[in-house]
Formats: sequence, C-alpha cells, structure tokens
Amino acid sequence: MTTKEKVLNFLQNNSNQNQLSGEFLAEKCNVSRAAIWKAVNALRSEGCHIEGTPNGGYILCGDADIFSLELFNEEFKIRFPDYAKNHVEYFKEIDSTNTHAKRLLTGCGNLRDAGGRLTVAGKKYHNAVIVAESQTAGRGRLGRTFYSPYKTGIYLTLIYAPKGGITNPAKTTAFTAVAVNRAIKKLYGIETSIKWINDIFYNRKKIAGILTEGFTNFETGTIESAIIGIGVNIQPNEILPDEVKKIAGALEENPTKENHHVSRVQLAAEIAGQTISVLQENPAKIMEEYKAASFLIGQKIKVHPIIGDEKSVYSATVIDISDEAGLIIENEDGVQKTLSSGEVSIGSGNI
Repeated sequence: MTTKEKVLNFLQNNSNQNQLSGEFLAEKCNVSRAAIWKAVNALRSEGCHIEGTPNGGYILCGDADIFSLELFNEEFKIRFPDYAKNHVEYFKEIDSTNTHAKRLLTGCGNLRDAGGRLTVAGKKYHNAVIVAESQTAGRGRLGRTFYSPYKTGIYLTLIYAPKGGITNPAKTTAFTAVAVNRAIKKLYGIETSIKWINDIFYNRKKIAGILTEGFTNFETGTIESAIIGIGVNIQPNEILPDEVKKIAGALEENPTKENHHVSRVQLAAEIAGQTISVLQENPAKIMEEYKAASFLIGQKIKVHPIIGDEKSVYSATVIDISDEAGLIIENEDGVQKTLSSGEVSIGSGNI
C-alpha cells in the first residue's frame, strides 16, 4: 500500500475519533512527517474531508470512500487470493471500460493458440479486470447510454477467453447476472432480482446492467473472448434523463440497516471475483440460480422485436427460461417460442 492509502486506513479505522498526530502516522507508516503531510493533502484533493491542527493531528470527517488501483488490488487479493495475479487496470475516468478492453484485445493478438492454450497475451488478459470510477461514454444494450458519473457507482469490465471460445453469449450474460446478485447479497445482505437478460433490480428499480460483447477471431470465425461490462448504481444519480429516472434506482438510495453503506472498492472487488468464479462453476446449477432470481417467469410482457417500431410489439406470457438462457414465451394465440435476444417490458414502461 502507498503512504496515502496507509494514512487513509489509519484515519478510517480510528474508532475513537481522536486526532492522529503526524508523528504517530509517520512512525506507523515508516516515513517522514513531510510525507504524511503530502499524503493528507493528496487525500484532501481527492475529496476526503480531513480536519487537522498544527499541534493536534488529523481526523477524518465523514465517509471518504476512496478508490485506487492499490486499494482495489489489496481488496481483491484478500477476497479472492487465487486471482491476486490477474491483470487489473484502473481509471478515475474513461470513455468506456468495454471500449478500452477492445483496444487492449485489438493490440495484443490472439489470446489462445490453435491448440487452445493461452498465449503470452492470453495469460495476461484472460480474466483481466478493468475498473473505472466514471465513464464519459458508457454503453448499455441496444446502443443505449449507460450514465456513469463520478462517485455514484462502479463500472468494470472482465475479459473472458475460455478454451473453445464463447459459444453462447447469452449464457455468459446470465452467469454474470448471478455473480452480481451474489456479490450484492454477500456485502449488503439483500436479495436482488434479474430481468431477462441483463438487468439487476432492487425494489422494482434497475440498479445494475450488464453488456456482453464478443471479440471475434477472423481466422477461425469464432468468438474468441467475451468483453463483459458491468455497471452498478450505488448512489442516486441526479443527471439521469426523466425517462430513465422512472426505472433507475441505486443500491443505497434509501439506506437501512439491511442496506448499509459498502465501499466502492469492496463492491467492485467482490463483483469481479464472483464473476470469474461463477464462469467456472457448473453451468446447470448456475442456470437454476438464474431462473430462481428472475422476476419475469409467469408475467405478462410486451415483446419488442424491432426497437423503435411500435407496430412490431406484441403481448406474451413468460413460461420459463431455457437452459441456454433463452426466454420461453407464449403469445396470445397460444404459440410458444424462445427468444434468444431482444427487448421485453412489463406494463407501459421498460421494466
């Protein structure tokens, strides 16, 4: 950990709320008092409200919730020691974590050789994590914008390059949704639900979304890897357009004992680790968990085969979710079919 992170750790764990002197912090961090002063100023510049007096010391006022590469790596290592050596990149602001993942893959060559073995690039980027505090061009499904302002959520991407490539992108998305559910339940102790195929809901509001994109090897014609983007709303977002505010929620919108504050570093590390783990588990069991968390089964829905074309919309009832993550529906004529992609909604909105 850097001196800045050590100082923050001491201030955050100062349960007595007594001022910690520069001398005490310097001794604990094994640095000079000047280095402590520099670290405190750096924390203040990042938004930490640290009060101090020349002879009294420093005290942290309020919740800092600082995010950095070092803090993420430390948290990731503690929670998932098996993934401690995974490649991680952090950005305070970026256009899009998914777009950055594409840039990395475009420049690195194949992740696996003809025999399915990881190449040098594959060993670096398979299960790599890209995490950002904000995105200027965050993207959702179907070309939508995913609003990603600073300090209101977490935005991360996992590069996933399994042996044999990606044969069913929908299942990759479904498995990721299960991982996000697990992470939230572990840290917040609350049950979230899934709207087919990629949205996480809490209290009937969307609090997270997943965008899975494929990276194709043109030599073999296979989807060599998946770029899995995950965005989670933690704090209410005031810049959302009115039509989005109707369905968008946040994990800590109405804090309760059950819905307490969790640091963004903790949540990002837990989601990243859970996603890597879930993608290695028994697919049948994961699909059972996905179905159990879905709130669409048995619901009357509107199916939007062509986005923006209201004439193409039709009504149906959700019967089940297939083992391949398809939505099994029955239209008003009693005809059943399985949707592998597309958009569905309940009622007049896009819930």
